[in-house]
Amino acid sequence: MTTATPRTLAEELRTRSDDGLTELLRARPDLLNPVPGDLTQLATRAGTRASVVRAVERLDTFALQTAEALAVAPDPCPYATLAALMAGDAGDEAVAAALPRAVAALRAQALVWGPDDRLRPVRTARELLAPSPTRPSPTGLGPTVAEATAGMSPGRLQELLVAAGLPATHDPVSAVAALTDLFCDRARMAALLDAAPAEAVAVLDKLVWGPPYGAVTDRPAAPLTWLLDRGLLLPVGARNVVLPREAALHLRAGRAHRVPEPQPPALDPVTARDPQLVDNAAASQAFTALATVEELLKEWDLGGPPVLRAGGLSIRDLRRTATALDTTEQLAAFWLELAYAAGLIASDGEADERYATTPAAEDWLHLPDHERWATLVAAWLPATRTPGLVGSADAKGRALAALGAHLDRSPAPEVRHRALTLLATLPPGTSVPEPALLSRLRWERPLRAAAPAAPASAAAPADAPAGPAPAEDLRSRLAQWTLTEAELLGVTGRGALAAHGRALLGADGALRAEPPAEAAPFLPLTPAEATLAAGRAAALLAPLLPEPLDHVLLQADLTAVAPGPLRRPLAEALGMLADIESKGGATVYRFTPASVRRALDSGRSAAELQEFLTTHSRTPVPQPLAYLIDDVARRHGQLRVGAATAYVRCDDDALLSEILADRRAAALRLRRLAPTVLAAQSAPDQLLDGLRAMGYAPAAESAAGDVLLVRADTYRTPPRTAPAPAPDGPPPPDPTLLTAAVRAIRAGDLAATAARKPAPEAGPHPTTPAAGDDGPPRTPGALPRTTSAETLATMQAAVLTGSPVWIGYVNADGAASQRVIAPVRVEGGYVTAYDHTSDEIRTYPLHRITGVAELADDAV
Repeated sequence: MTTATPRTLAEELRTRSDDGLTELLRARPDLLNPVPGDLTQLATRAGTRASVVRAVERLDTFALQTAEALAVAPDPCPYATLAALMAGDAGDEAVAAALPRAVAALRAQALVWGPDDRLRPVRTARELLAPSPTRPSPTGLGPTVAEATAGMSPGRLQELLVAAGLPATHDPVSAVAALTDLFCDRARMAALLDAAPAEAVAVLDKLVWGPPYGAVTDRPAAPLTWLLDRGLLLPVGARNVVLPREAALHLRAGRAHRVPEPQPPALDPVTARDPQLVDNAAASQAFTALATVEELLKEWDLGGPPVLRAGGLSIRDLRRTATALDTTEQLAAFWLELAYAAGLIASDGEADERYATTPAAEDWLHLPDHERWATLVAAWLPATRTPGLVGSADAKGRALAALGAHLDRSPAPEVRHRALTLLATLPPGTSVPEPALLSRLRWERPLRAAAPAAPASAAAPADAPAGPAPAEDLRSRLAQWTLTEAELLGVTGRGALAAHGRALLGADGALRAEPPAEAAPFLPLTPAEATLAAGRAAALLAPLLPEPLDHVLLQADLTAVAPGPLRRPLAEALGMLADIESKGGATVYRFTPASVRRALDSGRSAAELQEFLTTHSRTPVPQPLAYLIDDVARRHGQLRVGAATAYVRCDDDALLSEILADRRAAALRLRRLAPTVLAAQSAPDQLLDGLRAMGYAPAAESAAGDVLLVRADTYRTPPRTAPAPAPDGPPPPDPTLLTAAVRAIRAGDLAATAARKPAPEAGPHPTTPAAGDDGPPRTPGALPRTTSAETLATMQAAVLTGSPVWIGYVNADGAASQRVIAPVRVEGGYVTAYDHTSDEIRTYPLHRITGVAELADDAV
């Protein structure tokens, strides 16, 4: 049985309810891998360094400040002492109101245990957060007087007492205690400092908020000597001194932190807009995002750029893609990574590996616009690949490439979800400045990897400039990229979360701005929840997207104007017949001889092109456009190019003679084989390009003499799956696993700690101690050892009485365990019993039971 005041963390865990243990395991899922056998194992695992570091990193700023204050407080620390460290001598109502929540959060995560009058951080947490010469504390406090004077000679200690006006003592321990009491006494300490030189006080002011270490010369100045003589500065080396913790706390008016932050920064100032305007702006940007990804797929439809040997896209190909998309290289990297995350592009896996669109891209292109948008954002939200890192250097100084390795950042989904959630807590149509959102995110997960400051010189001037500010942290950059990407995708509009963006988060009105009472790990939506949320978001977006049109306006200057988005078959056909000249609210297409030839190459005839334009134009087909189509069609295919290496065939021998006489054809190295046939020493595709550059309209033909049709969908990768996000630690446990784990831990702890009835005294047994001899003391929790006859007799008695027993059991793999079972039947060398550990009826071979003991009457 546990005592009223727990002596260890394991004992404190035994006093918790099942809900309390569930809360701990949910907040720290790494404790479940594997499931601890009992509460002692759980407490041991909760105190390991890796687990404590992970838990500390998930604390909010005030909970972290509370843990840091406990690390510099006496051990154990009464709640009143902790409150004084947090609020200072003058007190702080906001700190006093928030402190119980912070202590409860630390207790819930087993970082602190014990009653309010004896709060104890776990040993590993104290070691991580307590100050040391190599790792200063974020509080800026140094070692205690006792720690700083360890190893100091007794004579020197007595000199410090005399200089400070204290009576001499008989031993070093009492001398250190007297000096500590002086520094902790506000009245006596104030009187001592009143007599200090002004220069000495200035030195203390420089060290009071940290770092507490300073450098001195071999012959310190008089103000420093005055401080050293009275122990207000203590030596920590040949030329270094430190301000003792107790003296620093007096100078700080009792506060452990310069600026306690009990409340999160407010999300203000806010800018309110009409929610409908926000939704419309977001929908417009969502449509633009679809058009951009579609343009990317079209650009890579015939095969994309090659894959670098180390993986990823070269800078040259990224720049070329950015030019094709009419955007910056950084934004081009985002669209590439988005299409990659959605499974629309991938590498083909061939020997000469290159990127291309996937079969899934073909299916995506035929979906309605709102469903295509839902596919993109559903891939973006949980993605850990971070396109914002493209172009930066990795640990080895190499530039990170788009679509390459080392772009995964596991915190990205959590930061992305939390940033959008904070926007969702604001009224619809409301936005806040980016710095306010970043400040809030930093408060919720403060940085723990800041570089420690170098020791300051105690003799340096008080107005010395501060060191350089630390580089911007990854979490803030992830949040900035999230806001930019959300705007590009149309999740937000004008900085505010759109209605379909709220639905995407699976909000349903359950969002809140305040952080949870404990720093619980991020719980992503399950696949079913994510699919449902994406469907709701797409349904809200659908009415806001422009309706595709089935017509264009042809103009006399060989252009066509699409006053809105076109239906897909019309857009594809028009994109083959004309080149896009400008984009925007209306898209302008321009007809050129090259674009018309491209349409003819795809198998269309001049009559079909004329009919297509007549059907889909609200204006008559202009005469210049009709003449252009007929003229190109008349000349198209007169020249035929095939593979010899390559040849040119034409029924008009005069046209071939004209080509041979043209000096521009010299690079093609043509020669006449027959009146209507020219041979070339270049590849067919090079010959086609050369003749087209000369103004001709050749057509490629097959070995049978048929015209080869050029299709836009001639190359696809094999089926590819989208990249899986990199996990950020162990996955969050589901309720079923948590319930089963708590039950197993309870049962295992019962088996390990249950009190057993003493074995009845009997005559001497060769394997047991003699009567009256208890033998060596049994180790608490050790496996029981009984003979086969005793095991069988105890089991049979337990079946008759219905009482549980404690057994030691070795399974077929040789693994030993302890269990509490309630035997139901014993026959044939097996015992059938209800196993409290696994919460099920099981059958155990008697020969694998190493021993059995009855439980004490008050053990169950």
